[in-house]
Amino acid sequence: MSTSFPPDRPLDGRELAQARYAEEAEPPAAGRRRFIAQALAAGAAAAWWPAFRVEAADCAAAPPAFPAHIALFQQAYRNWSGEIQIDRMWTCSPRDPGEVVDVVNWAARNGYRVRPRGMTHNWSPLNLAPTQDCDDKIVLLDTVAHLNRVRIDAAAQPARVVAQAGVRMQDLLAQLKQAGLGFAHAPAPGDLTLGGVLAIDGHGTAVPAQGETRRSGHSFGSLSNLVLALTAVVWDPGQGAYALRTFRRDEADCAAFLVHLGRALIVEATLQAGADQRLRCQSYVNIAASELFAAPGSAGRTFSGFLDRSGRVETIHFPFTGNPWLKVWTPTPNLPPLVREATAPFNYPFSDSISAELAALIRDINLGDVSRTPALGALQYTLVAAGLVFTAGFDLWGWSSDLLLYVKPTTLRVTANGYAVITSRANVQRVVHEFVSYYQARAEAYRAQGKFPVNGPVEIRVTGLDRAGDVGVAGAVEPLLSAARPVRARPEWDCAVWLDLLTLPGTPEMEAFYREVEQWVFARFSGDYALARVEWSKGWGYGAGGAWSDAAVIGQGIPQSLRYGQPAGADWDAARAILNRYDPARVYASPLLDRLLP
Repeated sequence: MSTSFPPDRPLDGRELAQARYAEEAEPPAAGRRRFIAQALAAGAAAAWWPAFRVEAADCAAAPPAFPAHIALFQQAYRNWSGEIQIDRMWTCSPRDPGEVVDVVNWAARNGYRVRPRGMTHNWSPLNLAPTQDCDDKIVLLDTVAHLNRVRIDAAAQPARVVAQAGVRMQDLLAQLKQAGLGFAHAPAPGDLTLGGVLAIDGHGTAVPAQGETRRSGHSFGSLSNLVLALTAVVWDPGQGAYALRTFRRDEADCAAFLVHLGRALIVEATLQAGADQRLRCQSYVNIAASELFAAPGSAGRTFSGFLDRSGRVETIHFPFTGNPWLKVWTPTPNLPPLVREATAPFNYPFSDSISAELAALIRDINLGDVSRTPALGALQYTLVAAGLVFTAGFDLWGWSSDLLLYVKPTTLRVTANGYAVITSRANVQRVVHEFVSYYQARAEAYRAQGKFPVNGPVEIRVTGLDRAGDVGVAGAVEPLLSAARPVRARPEWDCAVWLDLLTLPGTPEMEAFYREVEQWVFARFSGDYALARVEWSKGWGYGAGGAWSDAAVIGQGIPQSLRYGQPAGADWDAARAILNRYDPARVYASPLLDRLLP
């Protein structure tokens, strides 16, 4: 039976802001205050970004001959960590895919670039550079306001969902849940768009437990590996214009669009889904890092031991604390005794807000007292341990989406680096042990010098790889640019270990420390028993100019990591050629993409 859950009507900018950003607040920059004042003068909504907007008719020097039937306005842009804050960007709000085509063809004729704007929950400047603004020839394309429709066919084999790129993951998973469907794993934040997730191979954490068989419609790889077909706006030589085209998963060119980093514009995707699962999520804060991340072969409660038993593990280890916050999800059909049932997502309210004590420590660090970092780590650990007690959150049971979504927009905004280490299940413990040991040694060395470059946690997750055999399409292709793509020459490598270090933006010595870690990761996991790749949405390429500035990493290291062990004609270079062929005008490009995928 096919079911559809589109909204009764599209929400306007004021309603979207009230519905999705009411809980967020922070002091605006002086430039943003000026722009809000302009918005007030123009009669626009005066809520926190991105509620306010100034219509094109009230602005000088609007883009020339922009399609009159499509809403065009100026609005601020801010990424998740606030490291990209732009007071004004030309933004449009097409109502359907046909209007998206109109915008793209206008841009191609007038020398403009089009950048999709979803929920801006991203760190890397794949979309916009911090230096860009309304004076550049760029128009952001808001996908959230109207391009959010969903159709579900639960009777298909496997079940499938057709969703537009602007639907939020929280809404998509809720609709799948109503139809009795779900994914094996998903990113923890609910405020991501499907289009954004597919662009950067978004993922959660899951591999099959020992003895577990993959269920029909599921994949343990990234969400991009669930795609059966997608519709993009691409150059059509026959028409001499950009047009909609649907790529099936068994088409060779589709391989470049499954993870495209923003070098394409997807308006709709068809994904497979499987029967929803009941999960039990148990939290542990009483296992020492020395035990959890012990050397391979050690006795005790180890990371790989939990992975073998349950398949779904995440660790959050606050700096200079002894015990990580370990979360373990286990497929559990029935409610166990003395376990609290979760009937909605976001079940850790203590991690979704900032206490007065936490705010005070963050203030001190921001003012330059980085010596408070150990106290900050200790307080974060204490808040988690106490919060799990007071909310009865140590042991939860519920449908998958209610337990997999647990990061809200009100959580502490931090920056992060990120890497995927491709290896075998047998070597997962070795990877995490070596990484954590290196990180702790370097953090202590910096501490001895009175430096604290990282004041957020180390986060570790594990997923499967993007295997085409998981897809219900004969002859399915692999996503060429996925960090979780299998290495053909190393079939024993069957999982990706995701490593992230979080810290407050602007922390002194942060980028130098991240560069050391990155150089070590690439050198240590260089193809012997594991291979490192970058996590697209996070920080990487640390050079003299900070993140995303190392020309050697961007021009050589990253491409080589996606060429390694792959057949000729199905690697990084093939993806680049396909994306350039379907966007010869480079309408879908940005300063970073011009260097990464020239």
